[in-house]
Amino acid sequence: MQALPLYPGTWTDVVDLRDFYDGALGQTTRRLLRRQLRQLWPDTRGQNVLGLGFATPLLRPFIGEADRVVAVMPASQGVLHWPPEGPGMTLLADESDLPLPDSSMDRIVLMHALESTEQVRALMREVWRVLADGGRLVVIAPNRRGIWARLERTPFGNGRPYTGGQLARLLRDNMFTPVSLSGALFLPPTSWRMLLRSAPAVEEVGRRWFQTFAGVNIVEATKQIYAATPSGTRKSRSYVIAPQGF
Repeated sequence: MQALPLYPGTWTDVVDLRDFYDGALGQTTRRLLRRQLRQLWPDTRGQNVLGLGFATPLLRPFIGEADRVVAVMPASQGVLHWPPEGPGMTLLADESDLPLPDSSMDRIVLMHALESTEQVRALMREVWRVLADGGRLVVIAPNRRGIWARLERTPFGNGRPYTGGQLARLLRDNMFTPVSLSGALFLPPTSWRMLLRSAPAVEEVGRRWFQTFAGVNIVEATKQIYAATPSGTRKSRSYVIAPQGF
């Protein structure tokens, strides 16, 4: 098995993440990633949705549709109130010790998380623990072969990038079954507005012909529920999820 490259944990400060997604390139990035996530999860009615890392740019479409939306931001990254216009839906927590009950989340998306943490296995154990049987996990991580991972002007240039194959192996090693792999962010990370306006067309061409060079890899996976509990997983503890708008 090919060993994963070694990178130190590199969390981008939450203020820098917010500022990126408030800018022109960040807004385009948000729209492109939301579109692909929505294709994977077109209907979350009756479900609990968790974003881990800095996933709030992708979560707004689920507010008012899902039963509950929660954003957990790691302590090393910092936390911001979100959404800005209403009651907070964010928590600050150690990514290896999530304050959520077992099997409590139907949908989990990791963004700006896997590439940043030094506790990869512990993070994945916690995701496995809180994901419901039959739930779905989506991991969005910088593509090791893409240009976005090579430039530090965006948050995707920090931390440990992955190829699609490396992500799939990591998920299988942590008792998840990958069910789909796709790419996104085929446009170069530029603020040139003419190119940003053409982003949907660039994405379509990239998905069809240049998957290897996507800026990020997006893997959807299911939980392996007939395997033994991952080594080191904590025993079940009692938690109470705060109501929407805690």
